[in-house]
Amino acid sequence: MQALVDTSMAPGASMHGRDGLLSLAERYDAVRARTEALVASLGPEDMVVQSMPDASPAKWHLAHTTWFFETFLLGPNVPGYQVFDTDFAYLFNSYYEAVGPRHPRPLRGLLTRPAVPRVLAYRHHVDRHMRTLLAADLSAELQALVRLGFAHEEQHQELLVMDVQHLFAQSPLKPPFDPSWKAPEPGPSGRFRPVGGGPVRIGASDETFAFDNEGPVHTVWLEPFEIADRLVTNGQWLAFMALGGYRRPDLWLSDGWAQRQAEGWEAPLYWQHDGEAWSHMTPGGWRPVDPDAPVTHISYYEAEAFARWAGARLPTEAEWEHAMRTRNDLEQVDDVAWQWTSSAYTPYPGFRAADDAVGEYNGKFMSGQMVLRGGASVTPPGHSRVSYRNFYRHGQRWMFGGVRLARDAGNSPDREQLTFLRDTLAGLSSSPKAFSPKYFYDGTGSELFEAICLTPEYYPTRTETALLREIAPALAEAIPQGAVLLELGSGASDKTRMLLDAAPWISAYVPVDISPDALEGATARLREAYPSLAVQPVVGDFTQAIELPPSLAGRPVVAFFPGSTIGNFTPEEAVALLRSVRERLGDDARFIVGADQVKALDVLLAAYDDAEGVTAAFNRNVLVRINRELGGDFDPQAFEHRAVWNPACERIEMHLVSREAQRVTVAGQMFAFAAGESIHTENSHKFTPASFARLAADGGWEVERSWISPDPAFAVFVLKAV
Repeated sequence: MQALVDTSMAPGASMHGRDGLLSLAERYDAVRARTEALVASLGPEDMVVQSMPDASPAKWHLAHTTWFFETFLLGPNVPGYQVFDTDFAYLFNSYYEAVGPRHPRPLRGLLTRPAVPRVLAYRHHVDRHMRTLLAADLSAELQALVRLGFAHEEQHQELLVMDVQHLFAQSPLKPPFDPSWKAPEPGPSGRFRPVGGGPVRIGASDETFAFDNEGPVHTVWLEPFEIADRLVTNGQWLAFMALGGYRRPDLWLSDGWAQRQAEGWEAPLYWQHDGEAWSHMTPGGWRPVDPDAPVTHISYYEAEAFARWAGARLPTEAEWEHAMRTRNDLEQVDDVAWQWTSSAYTPYPGFRAADDAVGEYNGKFMSGQMVLRGGASVTPPGHSRVSYRNFYRHGQRWMFGGVRLARDAGNSPDREQLTFLRDTLAGLSSSPKAFSPKYFYDGTGSELFEAICLTPEYYPTRTETALLREIAPALAEAIPQGAVLLELGSGASDKTRMLLDAAPWISAYVPVDISPDALEGATARLREAYPSLAVQPVVGDFTQAIELPPSLAGRPVVAFFPGSTIGNFTPEEAVALLRSVRERLGDDARFIVGADQVKALDVLLAAYDDAEGVTAAFNRNVLVRINRELGGDFDPQAFEHRAVWNPACERIEMHLVSREAQRVTVAGQMFAFAAGESIHTENSHKFTPASFARLAADGGWEVERSWISPDPAFAVFVLKAV
């Protein structure tokens, strides 16, 4: 319980500004009713047990919150008030040395008496007298104290749910606190958002209510930084676990590593693995771990280790508050999990604890704890605010603690690996199973693809190369003076040289590829061959928004997308990509796209299942990569490479087909395969001039010029933005 700063002492002002014109009496009834509603499903046996020293029995929470109103409001301010039971001052005091001695906290679970009915009678006795008090004309000081009582009880509502959840997690029955408890909404992984620095004001200022530790308002200096717009997910945490996060002392603070070893941490609190998948305890009972939902029940030590592993860090509490005040695109702020910061719980400049009993809490606890910001799914509606400072010890986990990452401006964590894990788990969980082909292209995969292009059966590369060499002067007509050439999925950048030679007025080349290894080699070769050309590589997924280097702003941009890679997308994905490039390049833009054409079936099948087995090795390599980077245990040779023609969709499909019934584990999750079950790894759509024109039109382009090679037919299109 915390002392307060009340910045609005007007009679009848509502707490946190959330209840309109509710009177203090109406607000009192609402807060007290919510507490009793929380315990309505609990039996007397549930309400007396204490599962650990940090937790308290539900019965104690009911009594302690009542003791607050009796001790600080009724006793000093109602003449002749008779306390309900003189023993309760000892039994239900928490931390208030100035009020008198108290029952030891670790022994609260031994208080079988008073029984639950008597505690409820105590609540109702105090409620009757409080309503009489609230009907009077209270001073501003007493109104502030009443609002503090509201906030205090709401804190214990959150603690009550946390404590009962911990209690029920110890039972082999794993009973739910509330079977209808809504799980956090799943969603995509967070993206980093920039936040400006400089002198900023931090602390409670115009809030209707705030605790005293939220002030005084003061100025801090912040360097520019970036903060994630969402919390870290269970899927990202699974990657951390699978890649040895709990077994690498180099990631952990010394005290954290010691506690991890002593308590055997291998996963967040409440997580258990049944040999096939992870499940965890929630207020709604025992449920599967959703990889796309935010991770909770993480200690500061775990949060700090994860941030270090992810190439990021935890925000300071000043950064967190400044970001929330200045950006409107940050999600999961106060409805999922409290968010650890890197800030120790210490007083703000100018802080002075109040001299009376209700000011006793904050000052003496400002040591040995860390600040959390935001709010959680168990936090009463409206209780949190942007200046709220929650605090717990470094190693505590039973509260709803989560992680929002931050990083210094310009520093990028390894988001690609986390996305790789998320997509892989999602693909293996789908029916039918599938992988994204973009993960083919690690260093080995890129080399294997280059080898595929040299096989006698694989016609697309040599056919397109020959066509590009022939039409390069005509393509150069679509490239303005001083233009930037932006290539999507650049690989070795071999075909690019024909455009660079035909249009020497190109001022800069921006190759975009998901493989750092491929980019590094291609960039070095191009810089040596074209010393006057600005080559500025971008490592990334070109299906996401692509940002050109700032130094190239204002120059015309021509996009280049050879290799018929557009055929690897579904029609919907291809349209989305075309629209994304259209929006990035703007009006009068040009987009040069290579697209393979429909042709004889025997030619198509041979191209994707060569006699030497290079394509088969390329297909299986994604399993090798999953084993290496995501902690998988695939046996690549237990899967057969298969290429098939899908006439309805006009595409070649590549599959990895399980040779036998088997089980495979990735990031601690088990996936079963039946004999003959496949993983759909890649599509290669083939086009006619008419079908490609329709696709381009759907994406906001029109075909300005096109060329088609002799058989085996391959086409190059110049698209103009509509």
